[in-house]
Amino acid sequence: MPLSGNSVLLITMSRASQSENESKLSIQYYGKNKEILGRAVLHLTAVEISLDVDADRDAIVEKNNPNKGSWKWGPNGHGAILLVNCDSERSYLKKPDNLQDPMTISYVSDLKDMSPMVLRTRGPAKLPQGYKLSMHISQDDAESVRVFRAKSPNVVGNTLAKKNLFDFFVKDYPLVLSHSILAQEVPYLGGASEMNFYVEGLRFPDKDFDGLITIHLSLLEPICAGIPETPIFTDKVVFRVAPWIMTPNTLAPIEVFVCRTSDNSEFLKGMKSLTTCEPKLKICSEWKSRDDRWMQDELEFGYIDSPHQQFPVVLDSPRDRGLQAFPYDELLGPDFGHVTRVPYDEEAGSLDSFGNLEVSPPVTVNGKHYPLGRIIIGVAFPTATQGRNMTKVVQNFLWAQKVQAPIALFSDWLVVGHVDEFMSFVPAPDRKGFRLLLASPDAAYKLFKGLQRDGHGQAKFFEDLQGEKPVTVDEILSDENFRVQNNYVQSCIDWNRDVLKRELDLDDEDIIDLPILFTVVKTKDGQFRAQAYYPDMVNMIVLGKNLGIPKPFGPKVNGSCALEAEMCSLMGRLGLNCAFIDDFASYHKQLGEVHCGSNVRRKPFDFKWWNMEM
Repeated sequence: MPLSGNSVLLITMSRASQSENESKLSIQYYGKNKEILGRAVLHLTAVEISLDVDADRDAIVEKNNPNKGSWKWGPNGHGAILLVNCDSERSYLKKPDNLQDPMTISYVSDLKDMSPMVLRTRGPAKLPQGYKLSMHISQDDAESVRVFRAKSPNVVGNTLAKKNLFDFFVKDYPLVLSHSILAQEVPYLGGASEMNFYVEGLRFPDKDFDGLITIHLSLLEPICAGIPETPIFTDKVVFRVAPWIMTPNTLAPIEVFVCRTSDNSEFLKGMKSLTTCEPKLKICSEWKSRDDRWMQDELEFGYIDSPHQQFPVVLDSPRDRGLQAFPYDELLGPDFGHVTRVPYDEEAGSLDSFGNLEVSPPVTVNGKHYPLGRIIIGVAFPTATQGRNMTKVVQNFLWAQKVQAPIALFSDWLVVGHVDEFMSFVPAPDRKGFRLLLASPDAAYKLFKGLQRDGHGQAKFFEDLQGEKPVTVDEILSDENFRVQNNYVQSCIDWNRDVLKRELDLDDEDIIDLPILFTVVKTKDGQFRAQAYYPDMVNMIVLGKNLGIPKPFGPKVNGSCALEAEMCSLMGRLGLNCAFIDDFASYHKQLGEVHCGSNVRRKPFDFKWWNMEM
């Protein structure tokens, strides 16, 4: 009945037994003279639900972070991070864990490669009849993520025995969501409780995937028979898949990889001398490499990182020659991931080898900071109607990682076509912390004209080098056709020099020109392209302050190679040590050098990628 303006409504709340775990409102209506007009009991059911992740990126799953449902870059950003689970816990019949049987988690060690997610609830012992909790994802996101849950819950304030998570073999993590399970009911435990989930990333950002994944948790209310339940409350969390990150020459080396071949004993001797203490030298046997010596071309080392886990990941080139199985068979394993991109509508070519994939040290360009450096690839000249390029699937992958915005250089002018044939980076104690090294025919001619003026025109290249005809400085300088070829090469390098200066914000003082000559030859496809005339010294391996440089066999002056002396002078100013490695017969004659025949796994950046300002 309607109450008058003088009526008083008194509400008291009493709590039922814990076993019932429900609340009641007892209501009495009083008239003007305090007479009881009526009584009522209102039963209340209140449920607190929170789907939680590590949204503040401190490796702890906090409760109900207000920013958990979105993702923001930067040191003041927010949003959870997800790793692609691309290592392999198995040592037999292995393949990346993200490609394993999705129905179970077999090894508890796999859990640390996943991101934790916690469902926290507080409420009655049971939900009202017909109500339920449902976890769900979109069809688009389902191709990129799987979710598992722990059967044994953590009940707040309860002495429930927890399963020993260090058991080697685990069966208690059923699959909740996957590409074939877009939604699934999850248990409601009652009282104050927590349920642990583990979120597994399945693929890296790419052309068709921006790396963002949303997971929803809804409380569903029944309507009537035959009509689907209606969500009356939904919570959501957002993850970003961690990018694959390359490591530049300025980071400390951990391991050096080379191949043993029937003809590279001198090369191996030099590499062993360069790595007597650290880093560790790992030599791939002939039967494993199948006569493929180009370790740099087969793979590129990188890593993935999150607040709770980090591990190296090898990017496997689609070139697929003798070393094809090496990244998978020898590197993939526990806490060592593997990823590859295989072109389906185009054929992999020379520019898909990863001597054509480099990364700069950190730079700032026009106020934009790149704390992880910038990826560098080689392609055909921008205005060319035809030419060789890196396959689109590899380029798309590199661009999609975002944190190392790529730079495309012109490398198709080379026979092999790799950027490491004309450029490299070395650490430096001043300016930007590094120097860009560029091959320079102009610097070579300047050096050799100086030798000629000083009376050393008869000094010989390739002297005492078995099977090679010695050539004098005078002969080099008098060959007009050779000079024309090197003028062309210099123009190609100068074009790239301008691009690198602009895209890395470099001054001339940040660049060192190395004296290297090239010769232009006609290739099998009828094109005229260049290759190094003597061992290409820019194609070096950088191990801290120690440089492994192809021995150039240049003209000798007073018993010393003039090219080696020039390199020692240029690098010595930066506090760097030069070791010259004989790769002439085993690599140079086959159109490669020290860098082509080696690879380095390096320490990751201290900087955390999610703190980048985008």
